[in-house]
Amino acid sequence: MKHLRALVTLIALVATIVLPGCSEPPRGIVLWHPYRGGEEAALKKGVLRFEAERGLKVTVLAVPYEAYLAKLEAAIPRGNGPDVFVGPHNRLGEYLLHRLVAPVGDAFPDADASLYEPVTVAAITYEGERWAVPLASKCGALYYNPRLLPEAPRTLDDLAAKRDFALGPGVWPLAYESHTAYWHSALLHAYGGELFGAPKPGAAEGEAKLPPGFAMTGDAAERSLDKARELVTTRVVPDEASGDLVKTLFTTGKAASVISGPWLAGDLEDKVPYEVVPLPSIAGVGAMRPFLTVDGVFMTPEGAKSEGARALARSLGDGVSASERAEIGKQVVATRSYWSAQDDGVAAAALSPEAKRQRKLLVAFHEASADAIPMPVSPAMNPVWVPAEQAIRKVLRGDASPRDALAEAKARYDDVMRAPPREAASPAPLVVVVGLALLAAAFAVVRRVRAPGFRRELTASKPAYKYVLHAALTILVLVVLPLVAGAAMSFFAGSREDARFVGLGNYVEILTARGKPLLSHGSFYLTLLVTVAWTVVNVVLHVSIGLVLGIALARPVLRLRAIYRVLLIIPWAVPSYVTALAWKGMFHRQFGAINAILVALGAEPVSWFAKFSTAFAANVATNAWLGFPFMMVVVMGALTSISKDVLEAAEVDGATRWQAFRLVTLPLLRPTLLPAVVLGSVWTFNMFNVVFLVSGGEPDGTTDILVSEAYRWAFARNAQLGYAAAYAVIIFGLLALMSKVLGRIGAGDAKEAL
Repeated sequence: MKHLRALVTLIALVATIVLPGCSEPPRGIVLWHPYRGGEEAALKKGVLRFEAERGLKVTVLAVPYEAYLAKLEAAIPRGNGPDVFVGPHNRLGEYLLHRLVAPVGDAFPDADASLYEPVTVAAITYEGERWAVPLASKCGALYYNPRLLPEAPRTLDDLAAKRDFALGPGVWPLAYESHTAYWHSALLHAYGGELFGAPKPGAAEGEAKLPPGFAMTGDAAERSLDKARELVTTRVVPDEASGDLVKTLFTTGKAASVISGPWLAGDLEDKVPYEVVPLPSIAGVGAMRPFLTVDGVFMTPEGAKSEGARALARSLGDGVSASERAEIGKQVVATRSYWSAQDDGVAAAALSPEAKRQRKLLVAFHEASADAIPMPVSPAMNPVWVPAEQAIRKVLRGDASPRDALAEAKARYDDVMRAPPREAASPAPLVVVVGLALLAAAFAVVRRVRAPGFRRELTASKPAYKYVLHAALTILVLVVLPLVAGAAMSFFAGSREDARFVGLGNYVEILTARGKPLLSHGSFYLTLLVTVAWTVVNVVLHVSIGLVLGIALARPVLRLRAIYRVLLIIPWAVPSYVTALAWKGMFHRQFGAINAILVALGAEPVSWFAKFSTAFAANVATNAWLGFPFMMVVVMGALTSISKDVLEAAEVDGATRWQAFRLVTLPLLRPTLLPAVVLGSVWTFNMFNVVFLVSGGEPDGTTDILVSEAYRWAFARNAQLGYAAAYAVIIFGLLALMSKVLGRIGAGDAKEAL
């Protein structure tokens, strides 16, 4: 005991002396940003200048844009995030919802308002507070090829007059992503419509304001959709054009003009001559007005308390930093002093041709931003996009009139935004269900313990338990606990900050189709039928194709078997999302390889994602390509375990090849194939990548399966995480039941084989 006390005293003494010296030094100011390339270099240059002037240490961390919001939400509430961060203003609603930001205070005092472009100040102002220091703006503009269009088009009618071989065969007058709400908004604003009815940032007191919510209704919205449909049907604009297709058409000279943002210029380089001007107007209507996004420096609640962090935000928005971000980062900066300097003709004459071209590009986007409309900042904006885009696509395909499509979109928005119960549900039903489940589990354990030989088997298995203990703990932490957390989340509704216990309410809503007919659009039962059909069709194709190819490649007389095996395994080796995107491109109506083959054969091109049958077939074709190599490998492996003596005996008995396959080979393959079928069924049941990337649920969400529907409730429909978690629990239960049934079938076949 004496020695133990001495050891404890020594450890305490060492900790007292050493640990303070090992503690982390003050971290200074932490800045996060999503920039890359020139934008990142310009930002870092401004930070280095600030450090030299103020003597403060700034830690700069680049975070990928795709994961930016998720990392901010995870880090800032726990005190591990940045003091200041750069981000787009349109996410301000989500920042406020999750308490990630605070007003910038003296980082942007009232006296500085005149230093920035008014539209950027309006964008970062919400409910009378300024939430960021504006850095740069981004909006759409018109790129045009001067070789095809010697003069800048002033109206859409000027572009429409160039169709029908006026520009040359196969050249489109205009290309843009007409099926997306973001780019359609320019047409919508020209007609005086709104996408989201929230009050505009910086709106004057007493100004008429729409109630928050889905506002794409009425005469203005209908006329904008009619105009978009007219542009597509008269072949002024290509249908189903993605961002990559727009860029490809312009760089190859197949589009005389395109609507895009400043990011397109970096991809064009010297591939094609181009000029940039603000968007054209619509004759007799008004100018097209795109959405505007403003990048700003935001303050976290902790960062707002730091005078150094506020000084950094102010420094990054000043005139010197703006010049660096414009010249190095090619940004359309928000600081007015930079644009005043561009009027100096003497200084401009001394620039290189490349610098003059770059300055001209920035000036064009600066002019376009002056008439742009800042994107709304409400967190309810995200649920508006999906029904709005579904309405746009329906009208462009001719599946519905603008009025009917918009009315349906409004109804879906209202359904998604339906408020959860305000009063907490009684936990009694849930307690009863959980109690019965635990009671059943207890009976099962007692029955197992009382079974003859249990203790003897347990004692004999002790060494084995030691070997699997680490694996069991890993599965507990990585699999079981997340499942339990997800199941617990399914009993709540509302946002993470305002979650309310609703008991089994989410399950009741799912299983009752939210009060609508059981097979109505988007109901659980209709989606379940699509998922079952998807799984059955795919697994049958996987097994059939894999069985045929596996048997063919197992024949010793086949030449070049090794080469064939490698080629046929490639679809399995390539990442599924790469394959899905490639197949989506091949199914494009106007530029896809599949339709090109059909046209060459004398058939009409198919709009693959306009009908359920063809969209479902496109998904199945893609997934069949991805899935058959696995079954083929399983079959080839199983064939090596079949004794040749058995097949030779069947041949001696006079069996034909078909009889030998049906009565000998196939029964011997079945015990090996069934576990593969179970695995394939589970994978296919949850094959999110193909459905989401190929058809995207089109048309109108009818090809969505359960897992993609759960994803949409979690990330595209007002972040209803509890509802999505209930979907996930139901999916888990269905898969567990399916695995149990198929497992019993496999066990029965194994007994018969023995």
